[in-house]
Amino acid sequence: MKIISGNSNMPLADSIATHLGMELTKANIKRFSDQEIWVEIQENVRGEDVYVIQPTSFPTNDNVMELLIICDALKRASAQRIVAVIPYFGYARQDRKPGPRTPISAKLVANLITTAGADKVLTMDLHAGQIQGFFDIPTDNLFASPVLVDDIKKRYADREKLMVVSPDVGGVVRARAYASRLGVPLAIIDKRREKAGVSEVMNIIGEVEGYHCVFVDDIVDSAGTLCNAAGALVEQGGAKSASAYVSHGVFSGPAIERINKSSLEHVVTTNSIMATPAVEACEKIVQISIAPLFAKAIRRIHEESSVSVLFS
Repeated sequence: MKIISGNSNMPLADSIATHLGMELTKANIKRFSDQEIWVEIQENVRGEDVYVIQPTSFPTNDNVMELLIICDALKRASAQRIVAVIPYFGYARQDRKPGPRTPISAKLVANLITTAGADKVLTMDLHAGQIQGFFDIPTDNLFASPVLVDDIKKRYADREKLMVVSPDVGGVVRARAYASRLGVPLAIIDKRREKAGVSEVMNIIGEVEGYHCVFVDDIVDSAGTLCNAAGALVEQGGAKSASAYVSHGVFSGPAIERINKSSLEHVVTTNSIMATPAVEACEKIVQISIAPLFAKAIRRIHEESSVSVLFS
């Protein structure tokens, strides 16, 4: 077995390799002066299971191309099996046609990864479960919930006044699963989105007064929805506090500024996306490592044993 990392999240790849008791396979990934990507695998991978760790986060297009070119290099080097380990799958939000003459980019990227030579995909908390069906190769979708739930239990030892909140109607299934695991009640934010990236809180479904409210979601991007909802819970609903647990911290645009000015006490996310200096400097943002989870999954895939038992 070999572990190779692209440039997207080298610290996470290092940590996964450490948990597996291995070192990352040496590879030279560089750019020509016109920014074309060039890859050279510097170790023999013939007949090996090779795991390519590369979240496709910002800069998304560069990181997707790195992943594709690494897979192609491994395929031409006669690797036995290539597993694309994508902790954060970019383009996942473009999973359907919201209007006429629009693309389904998630399907396009899935096709590209397959064509590049990947034999299997390992990812975490896809934005929509049906994206697994976009791949014509086996796909394992891990869940960050065990890691995040453990942290919630540590932070809120007394869960009598704890409530899980879904930031929108679409996330109710996820929020209900968290609430069930924690044994706490559930509330829902009913919002109306006027245009992409802009949302307005309309109603709070559930009685949140006097509760410590915890949002759960898969992605926080510009944080507009999250911050607006937190303000509504505290100012209108009378909640004691508001915090958030999110699988993927994209934190684009004005996200950090909004979080700092918001009613959110803290935002806990995984390290599926490498933290920028601005994220590291934000006292409200906490990152939890998913390296042990991915190391266990990689080990089980290599040994041809069950991955689903990690969440049973």
